Amino acid sequence: MSSFKGSYMYSVDDKGRVSLPAKLRKYVSTEANDTFVVTRGFEQCLFVYPLDEWNKLESSLRGLSANDPESRRFIRATLEFAQESQLDTQQRISIPPELRVYADIQNEVRIIGTLDKIELWNPKTYEEYKLDQPESYEKIAAKIMQ
Repeated sequence: MSSFKGSYMYSVDDKGRVSLPAKLRKYVSTEANDTFVVTRGFEQCLFVYPLDEWNKLESSLRGLSANDPESRRFIRATLEFAQESQLDTQQRISIPPELRVYADIQNEVRIIGTLDKIELWNPKTYEEYKLDQPESYEKIAAKIMQ
């Protein structure tokens, strides 16, 4: 079971590759075989799943009804841009060009561990997202951590 946590700022090279922080790599299971799936996330970020965690997500998607229009739309949106990326010898993954455009990731990226996956954000977009929240962290915690 993955347990990604923390926030890191890293550079993105001209080919769209970014190093995964060692503090996050240590939580990648051997079952993932250094393979990740990068796909569209929420709030204009990207989700990066180790292959074993991605397989769990795919299993959940298979359980959705193909007769339900919302399920079909969600499956398409999740899988349309999903691409596997193998860690290279310098411990980098490649971010596909269309996903870099979607998340507006250029030279820098904020990498955030979120338990079973890693999120990639344009740093400015992430700061705007945090400022745009209608409720404080404390109020949200009081609601959901009962």
